[in-house]
Parts: sequence; C-alpha cells; structure tokens
Amino acid sequence: MITRRLNGRHIILASQSPRRQYLLKELGLNFEIRETHVREVYPDGLHPAEIALYLAELKANSFDDSRLDEQAIVITADTIVSLGDEILGKPSSYGEAVVMLQKLSGRKHDVITAVCLKSTKKKLVFYALSSVYFKVLSLEEIEYYIDNFQPFDKAGGYGIQEWIGYIGINKIEGSFFNVMGLPVKELYEELLKF
Repeated sequence: MITRRLNGRHIILASQSPRRQYLLKELGLNFEIRETHVREVYPDGLHPAEIALYLAELKANSFDDSRLDEQAIVITADTIVSLGDEILGKPSSYGEAVVMLQKLSGRKHDVITAVCLKSTKKKLVFYALSSVYFKVLSLEEIEYYIDNFQPFDKAGGYGIQEWIGYIGINKIEGSFFNVMGLPVKELYEELLKF
C-alpha cells in the first residue's frame, strides 16, 4: 500500500545509519541515501524531546529547497537517550561507553527519536518516545559488549538489537524500532498523510 501511494515520489533518507536504512527498506520503500553535514549543536534549556525535534529539523534545513525536485520527500531523524535530565550522546571512548552503560544499569531511560519530513512545499516534524528498563549489568557484561560490538556510533552507547539488548533489557514501553533509531509505525502513518 505505501509503495503504491508513494509511487513516483523521490524518497531521500538523509542518514548514514545502517539501522535507519534497514528499517526503511523493511517498509518496502525505494530511497536514495544522502549525507547531511551539520554540527549537532542545540540551544541550552531544551527538554529531551525538544532537542531531538530541533536536531531533526536542523538536518532537514541543511537541504537547499532549490536543489530538490518537486517529487522529493527528505527524511531526517535524530535519536536522543535521556536519563532523567541527562542526555547520553554517542560515547567518544571506551571509558565513556563503560560509564554510560553503568549509568543505564538497573534503571529506566527514555529514547526519543524525532523525524522531519520535508518537501519543496511543506515540512512536518514529529517524535516518538520509548522507555527502556535495563537489568543490573555486571562490569564483565558491559566490557564484553563494548569489546565485541563497538557501540561508539550509538546514542547511549548501546544498540538494542545487539547482544546487550538480548541479555540486558527487562522491558520496553513503546516502540522497539524507535529505540533502534526510527519510529517505523509513526513514519509510515505520517508518510501516507504527507
């Protein structure tokens, strides 16, 4: 149904994330991949959902409307992991990844993915929130995961679809795919309306 409704539209996924690319393919869409070149900096004082929305829209705004064809729909996204008011970005080192996972151990955190859809005529920004509950992780489990999965490109220092998600997640409230980096159900519905 979605492929018929979007037939003739030029879908552009502005993300190098293999997880987002995989999920969009699983929706049955043909799309082109383009990179965005923006510094992911946001104003102080924003709440986690506002940060994700701001960054998704910032990425979309980096596309020059005059260089988009009239059939184009650009999809940008940004995922934020928040532990209370603390934002956990992508770990820049092994030690930082250990610290992040120790903070998440035995606690609930929120994963917010914002998506921006942009054409030459309009723009729409929305987000989904999922709450993830980790069991208490041992240092040995944390180090095994980092050693074997190198989660340095992932917000919060982990990928739920990897080993740590299999052994470490007690429960999720919300969308699993949102935690992977793209709220697929919401994206499907918004694309059909867009």
